[in-house]
Amino acid sequence: MTRETATTGASDILLVEGLSAHYGKVAALAPIAIRVGRGQIVTVIGGNGAGKSTLLNAIMGALPMGGHSQGSVRYLGRAVQDWEIERRVGQGMSLVPERRELFGSMSVEDNLLLGGFRLYRAGVAGWRDMLNEIYALFPRLHERRSQQAGTLSGGERQMLAVGRALMAQPQLLMLDEPSLGLAPRIVREIFQIIARLRSTGVAILLVEQNARAALQVADYGYVLETGDLVLEGEASMLAGHPRIVESYLGLGKKKD
Repeated sequence: MTRETATTGASDILLVEGLSAHYGKVAALAPIAIRVGRGQIVTVIGGNGAGKSTLLNAIMGALPMGGHSQGSVRYLGRAVQDWEIERRVGQGMSLVPERRELFGSMSVEDNLLLGGFRLYRAGVAGWRDMLNEIYALFPRLHERRSQQAGTLSGGERQMLAVGRALMAQPQLLMLDEPSLGLAPRIVREIFQIIARLRSTGVAILLVEQNARAALQVADYGYVLETGDLVLEGEASMLAGHPRIVESYLGLGKKKD
């Protein structure tokens, strides 16, 4: 099945073509093409070291020092690969990094309000109203709104990181390994929330080692191995693909 078939009728929020990344002279990503349609959840699965975080950082313009990328990144039809990260954020691209990067000594609510600072600075009326939507989505954050972020559990910190990103009302939300380090019960809860985000209209690009959980919530998926895309298709098809079953779903030796 071609990618065009999978996205018929969905305009692209993100279109990446020929995107490669290097750290010095070392290639981290071969030229890659992916797309995310409006309202879709698209996942990139792969083992540790496959290049998943590098892919997200290249799309966001946030590669660490020494890294550089080449290729086309189009967001809402505009070429953004030469934009600074602040401009990408300002236009509605949001990345929740693997490290979550919360302000541990600040309260949960203050962390959330910081997520909406761009809207406040732009003079967007009613920007604080998004806080109520975040609390409806994450009732536990409302219960702990006065608690320091650094005292939260791992699952609660992940909820806060996602909630903070949503405060900016992004059109594209990129999630880097949201299940990392979480207990299976909390992983299920986090992915249930990700599935519910589809109803908000935000497009989601999700990178994950947990292929089973990611493919259950995604519409479309890509498989990344050592910097190369080796497989793609509708998530339901990938979940039953022999290569995925053997390598990622626990019925064979997992490939790192």
